Amino acid sequence: MAEGQLPPEELRKLKPDKVVDARGVACPGPLLAAKQAITEVPVGGVLEVLSSDPGTKRDLPLWAKKTGHVFLGVIEERGYWRLFVKRMK
Repeated sequence: MAEGQLPPEELRKLKPDKVVDARGVACPGPLLAAKQAITEVPVGGVLEVLSSDPGTKRDLPLWAKKTGHVFLGVIEERGYWRLFVKRMK
């Protein structure tokens, strides 16, 4: 688990401020949806991205770090992932 990331049991307790359902959307769709949605999340709030594209697990943490947000972690569900980003600015 990388720095700043939470264990799955903690992630499951989070109440995201916004949820983006990008399941069934190919890369870079989930990342583009996250970029657009983060503007609707208050600073300190949490964005949850639902994605079935495995590339999102790599792209979202890199984007969060590059843009100054915190990638909180990922939960694997049946057929998709739940990824969490905390807005920092």
